[in-house]
Amino acid sequence: MILPPKPPRLAAWLVQPILDNRKTYLEAALAAAMISCFGLLTSIFTMTVYDRVVPNNAIASLVVLSLGLGIVIVFDFVLKSLRAYFVDIAGARIDHTVGDTLFHRLVAMRLELKRSSTGTLTGLIREIENLREFFTSATLTAVVDVPFILLTLIVIALIGKSLVLVPLVMIPLVVLAASVTQPALERISAKTMGEGFQKQSVLVETIGGIEMVKTAGAGPLLRDRWLGAVERHAALGLQQRLLASIAINFAAAAQTIVYAGVVIMGVFKIADHSLTTGGLVACSMLASRAVAPLGQIANLLSRMTSTQTAYRQINAFMAQPIEGPVGDGLKLAQIKGAIAFRQVDFSYPGASVPALRGLDFAIAAGERVAIVGPVGSGKSTITRLILGLYPASQGTVTIDGTDLRQMDPPTLRKAIGAVGQDNVLLTGSVRENICLGRPGIDDDEMLRVAEVSGTHGFMARTINGYDLVLADRGEGLSGGQRQSIAIARALAGRPPIVLLDEPSSAIDSETEARMITGLSTELLGRTVIVVTHRPAMLALVDRVMVMAEGKIVMDGPRDAILAKISNSRTA
Repeated sequence: MILPPKPPRLAAWLVQPILDNRKTYLEAALAAAMISCFGLLTSIFTMTVYDRVVPNNAIASLVVLSLGLGIVIVFDFVLKSLRAYFVDIAGARIDHTVGDTLFHRLVAMRLELKRSSTGTLTGLIREIENLREFFTSATLTAVVDVPFILLTLIVIALIGKSLVLVPLVMIPLVVLAASVTQPALERISAKTMGEGFQKQSVLVETIGGIEMVKTAGAGPLLRDRWLGAVERHAALGLQQRLLASIAINFAAAAQTIVYAGVVIMGVFKIADHSLTTGGLVACSMLASRAVAPLGQIANLLSRMTSTQTAYRQINAFMAQPIEGPVGDGLKLAQIKGAIAFRQVDFSYPGASVPALRGLDFAIAAGERVAIVGPVGSGKSTITRLILGLYPASQGTVTIDGTDLRQMDPPTLRKAIGAVGQDNVLLTGSVRENICLGRPGIDDDEMLRVAEVSGTHGFMARTINGYDLVLADRGEGLSGGQRQSIAIARALAGRPPIVLLDEPSSAIDSETEARMITGLSTELLGRTVIVVTHRPAMLALVDRVMVMAEGKIVMDGPRDAILAKISNSRTA
């Protein structure tokens, strides 16, 4: 039996950007290697001064040696600056590449696979920076310094011979101390990150809905959630730091022990004339230097557990399938707007009752249809399936005879202007909220759709006009104004399909009448679906579908369906 290939330890989305910058990292590693060599030269300088300059009062030699050390210090400073520069440049490139990949995944995320809250997703994405920093700058210095431990030990052996035994004994003990704490750190790290995400989730939820929190009196509930998450996160963080400090503090103690051990043993070697005073000073400096990188390794190992936890969670998110077909989806140059549902069943994730059951209907290109019915009957779900936000559980949804699952989602949505029940506006100007940076939508087009939607009526009286900068989600505007801007955004570019979900729910009757007049002309020749509870909006359509419990119970010409509804209520 042929076994499947073993997955790589690190995913391509992280490894490939690092490999693309390997030349820069090699340059930084070379700089780090030279810096380590300069550290050895400092010890040799000290030994030479004690053994050659001091006994012979060789001031001329001291001047030459000092000049040489000065040159070394200058080069050391330059190389350290270059190393930091190289690492920062490579890190910026990796941040750009990984950030672009991550944001694409986030935007293309399949909504039926979304299990985490907004705050948790935000916290998870923030971990990318820590992940990148661990795999680049933090690891680079430690990895480059490790081989120089061996070189340093060789130099100690050449100068002090048996003195090398002191660091040779302590180095394995430092590594052992770091290894022993790893299993416990791994167990705590996942819990710590989970509680951190919970804090982030409560915070984002509170800030995003601060008006509701105030008016509904939800502050005490959210405060209890916040304090609970803070206390649990603090307790776990304390345990994590205590465990991590064991290896780090042991490495620091080992550095002192090695220094003192070399000095003590060196005294006896000086007594039997097998070592000079300068050699002892140099060996003590080199011994401390040999153990010093182990402190970085211990710190790196303590961070590795949280990094592994973050990597596993981020990689699980990155490994999720994105919306649309597996390969390149169909990018149709022209969409006419014929829509068909064929025996469509659909259930939201975790729902016990289907939202749609055996839905079967067709809407011709250019036809204008209203969908009415009680709350929860599946009206808005139809628009979400047309937009490709969710795939049908059973059956097919087609546009112009093509299954939506074969189409490229961004291309599909360019052909659909949609207004949802929640009119979310972005931080930025009104112009940006209407145009969205889309090519071909200039100021003339913006003003045209603003006139149709009624946006121009209130923006023309605003001092900053369409350059007015909106706060989060359009705070500061009334519900009707936000709705009007959302309608203008949907109409911009003349999409062949327009979906309007309760487009006048926040608008007064007078404004609604003006908007209907504008839309009646604007929507001619386009496929239009209006989900509404407002009878006045039915003036825009020629056909009405009545929904109940996920099924179509009536479908036909508008006047005939309205007459049936009226007769059933009378009866």
